[in-house]
Amino acid sequence: MKTTPFTDKHIALGAKMHEFAGYNMPIEYTGIIDEHLTVCNAVGVFDVSHMGEFWVKGPNALAFLQKVTSNNVAALAPGKVQYTCFPNEEGGIVDDLLVYQYDPQKYLLVVNASNIEKDWNWCVLHNTEGAELENSSDRTAQLAIQGPKAILALQKLTDINLSEIPYYTFKEGEFAGEKNVIISNTGYTGAGGFELYFYPDAADKIWNAVFEAGAEFGIKPIGLGARDTLRLEMGFCLYGNDLDDTTSPIEAGLGWITKFIDGKDFINRFMLEKQKAEGTVRKLVGFEMIDRGIPRHGYELVNAEGEKIGVVTSGTMSPVRKIGIGMGYVKPEYSKLGTEIYIDMRGRKLKASVVRPPFRK
Repeated sequence: MKTTPFTDKHIALGAKMHEFAGYNMPIEYTGIIDEHLTVCNAVGVFDVSHMGEFWVKGPNALAFLQKVTSNNVAALAPGKVQYTCFPNEEGGIVDDLLVYQYDPQKYLLVVNASNIEKDWNWCVLHNTEGAELENSSDRTAQLAIQGPKAILALQKLTDINLSEIPYYTFKEGEFAGEKNVIISNTGYTGAGGFELYFYPDAADKIWNAVFEAGAEFGIKPIGLGARDTLRLEMGFCLYGNDLDDTTSPIEAGLGWITKFIDGKDFINRFMLEKQKAEGTVRKLVGFEMIDRGIPRHGYELVNAEGEKIGVVTSGTMSPVRKIGIGMGYVKPEYSKLGTEIYIDMRGRKLKASVVRPPFRK
């Protein structure tokens, strides 16, 4: 398994380790519920160095990104970040990703760890514009410091005014004495906070500085288990569960990142534009349990008569709400808010209601 610059720290701290996307990653330390509530109420630190980072540069960078991504990259300005996806030729999604704009000829793409090689090959294959591409995934470390007290801890370590980095923006500067650190605000937890990107040789220094600065606020290391429950309470999609090569952004409710504007001829635009106009055979919905039970990925969704109407893509027991919550694809006629659906839990038909995420207000 691959390691991150923090793997030895996770093991020394007693984390429960497991393979994720080819990496030896911490799943939990003190328990998923405790870690989840720490992020909601205080501050927690996630090692997300397994994520992928690609640079796209040069005079043809924008033209390339307009072709391979669904969102309108031309709408970005320096210091702004955009959520988008790589559509494939079959109407599905190669990956969902973030695009950071430094200037109109310099962008950073942040992709999912499990898709680094696939995404890189996809970009290289479709780079007929001649943009300058660089895969810096192995030369980039990343920590996500999340929670309402993250800003109080991190502000001690930089002269950059963190309150001037609103959601989906970033700045680059000195942090904990290290230069050229990217500080961004694109949190995947709904609890506020920042992401730090830096060179791996600065990992120990930054980790130690962050935990020292956060000690008075009850800072804790957080595993991927709580990262999943936090993102699910917010209704954020996870690639491999709610999105994959067979799910279209229109089905997934991501029409807002799929821009059918003049001059943007992105991959498979025709099929996705047709889906938006004519509708799809399934829709991704959120639901919360009425009956007591915990929905899990892969469970069938059925109607009152027991007929299959879809499948659960993500599900858990909400640590905040103390009820079962989930997301799944259903036939369009069952997607209206308030519709009662049922989860087939090993032969037990348990009632749920279609709701609009987030589940945690």
